[in-house]
Amino acid sequence: MALEIERKFRVRGHGWKRHIVRARRLRQAYLTKNDRISMRVRIDGDEAATLTIKTARTGIERHEYEFAIPVAEAKELLELREGSVISKTRHIVRNGGLNWEIDVFDGDNNGLVIAEIELDRADRPIELPHWIGEEVTDDRRFYNADLAKYPFSAWDAK
Repeated sequence: MALEIERKFRVRGHGWKRHIVRARRLRQAYLTKNDRISMRVRIDGDEAATLTIKTARTGIERHEYEFAIPVAEAKELLELREGSVISKTRHIVRNGGLNWEIDVFDGDNNGLVIAEIELDRADRPIELPHWIGEEVTDDRRFYNADLAKYPFSAWDAK
């Protein structure tokens, strides 16, 4: 069983930008989300697409299954989505020997910048870069499946 171990943080400032090693555009949407799973279709640039199933648990560990699919089929699946399409640029930032993923959202989630770090074990200590803000791993509002239904632009207190 595939296990994703990930922590999420808000990002403050722009100090992370000088450490970018690559970036790519992502569009993704959710085909279903319930109290047990979420099913996502993602298009990475225009060259690759995946279908992903994740357990719908809040916290650092979740089961994740990902399958490559043709881009043309992913575009068709985007039309069957629940909620809006999530559009963002993912920047890979190297810091402390780890690759951080910094998602800069646009569209309905414009203004939101989230850092994610995938770990090999839940108890792995990490040094937080100076540009890391509040940890939001346990806050469902910051999960993409929830942002598709309740976008950042609609939040009262950001």
